[in-house]
Amino acid sequence: MAERFTKSAARNIFYGGSLFFFVTFVALTVHSHYYMRTTSTDEATLSDGVARGKHVWERNSCINCHTLLGEGAYFAPELGNVWVRYGGRDDAESARAALKAWMQAQPSGVEGRRQMPQFNLTEQELNDLVDFLEWTSRIKTQGWPPNNAG
Repeated sequence: MAERFTKSAARNIFYGGSLFFFVTFVALTVHSHYYMRTTSTDEATLSDGVARGKHVWERNSCINCHTLLGEGAYFAPELGNVWVRYGGRDDAESARAALKAWMQAQPSGVEGRRQMPQFNLTEQELNDLVDFLEWTSRIKTQGWPPNNAG
C-alpha cells in the first residue's frame, strides 16, 4: 500500500478534497441566501418604518441587554417574539399600544427587578421600533425561541 501512495496521489487527494469542500461551501451559502430571501424573511412587509425601527434598535444599543432571535445579551427578555407575547396576532392595535406604553413607563421602579432605562423616544421612534419588533415576529425561525416566555 505504501508504494502506491505517492506524493502526487497525496497532492491530488488534497486538491480534489479542497475543491469538493469549496464547492459544497459555496452551494450551502447560495442555498442559505435563497432560503432567507424566499422563505424565512417576510420581505414583502419590509417597510421604511421597519428600517427606521432597526436604526432605533441599533442607536439605543438594545442588543446590549435584550436578545433578538437568540442573538445578543441575556440580561433582559428575548424580543423576537414580544409581538406574539403581547397578543399582536389577535389584536394588533392593543399590542402596539401596550408595547409603546411599556417603553414609555420605564424604569418601573419595582424594587429588586432589573430596570430598563428611559430612552425618551419620540412617538415616531416608538412606532418605528414596534414596527421592527412586529416584523421580526414574522421571521420563520424554525422553532426559536422554544417557548413564548420572554
